[in-house]
Amino acid sequence: MIDSTQPTNDLSTSRIMLPIVIGAMVLIYFIVSKINLQDFINISWNAKMIFWVCLAVVFLIIRHLAYAMRLRILSQGVFSWLKSIQLIFIWEFSSAVSPTAVGGSAAALFVLSREKISTARVTAIVLYTAILDTIFFVGSLPILYMLYGASIIRPGLTDLANLDGWGKSFVLAYCFMAIYGMFFFYGLFMKPQGIKKIALWITSLGWLKRWRKKAEKLGDDFIVASKELSANGFSFGLKAFLATATAWSCRFILLNCLIIAFQQDVSIDLFTQGALFGRLETMFVIMAFSPTPGSAGVAEILFYSFINDYIPSETTASVVAILWRFLTYYLYILIGALVIPAWIRNLVRRKKT
Repeated sequence: MIDSTQPTNDLSTSRIMLPIVIGAMVLIYFIVSKINLQDFINISWNAKMIFWVCLAVVFLIIRHLAYAMRLRILSQGVFSWLKSIQLIFIWEFSSAVSPTAVGGSAAALFVLSREKISTARVTAIVLYTAILDTIFFVGSLPILYMLYGASIIRPGLTDLANLDGWGKSFVLAYCFMAIYGMFFFYGLFMKPQGIKKIALWITSLGWLKRWRKKAEKLGDDFIVASKELSANGFSFGLKAFLATATAWSCRFILLNCLIIAFQQDVSIDLFTQGALFGRLETMFVIMAFSPTPGSAGVAEILFYSFINDYIPSETTASVVAILWRFLTYYLYILIGALVIPAWIRNLVRRKKT
């Protein structure tokens, strides 16, 4: 079901350069229009700032290891620790050069299908990963809302009746995420045959017929993945979810650390940082549906709009945004560019033998 030929097709130069060009244009815009030179000079570069930036790097490493652990768990030990770490680098790179709205799953299918692992297990890993990510967001955001109120959605928001454009975008994105999460869960763990029937019925209507073959393939994927996962117990799912929750939490806490580093009057008490964590999570929900590769451009624009009550200065916010995107986006493009050639050579050598 997954085409494992031509391993370099999805890594063309044009696809790699597009997000870099978009990101570079946005960074230039931020530097020229948002960063005041005098304000930049006045930023206090001290030991406390260096400590929090270093701590952000530590959370970046933990995040990567948590993703590697999840991959190792879902592969049921087929991938070694070293192999899992390498594959996550390639996975992140492929996601960075693909539209965010489709990049994660597509990148996973592309990367894992090139490894010595069955198609059934590849499909199971990718679908289960999507479900675990969705469970984390759909489950944690209501809890954060109950703890902190509507302020986790937008700065100064007191109730859902006063949502602005970004707030409405979040609500729509969250609802869509919850719907497709339930769809995936139902198809993977309850009625995979039912999902295939529904998909085929929907694509039998009018202009939707053009997607009938893809719908049939999706239904087959659910059936195969469901059989692959049916033998696993509760502890398997729990371990995979804990790794997922750790990875996503570290992604947000990393940004918490950078904000503390550059806006040193932000309180580091648990309540304040928890509210900031929730705000960042809502921002990521919108980013998840970005049409640009790796949310390039969208992430930088969203950032100041979502945290301007924590960082009033646009200059400081721009510096934090640039450092954040370097650590979580451009760094993976750079590392991926180093890791992928060796990975491809190994694939070619293995194919020859």
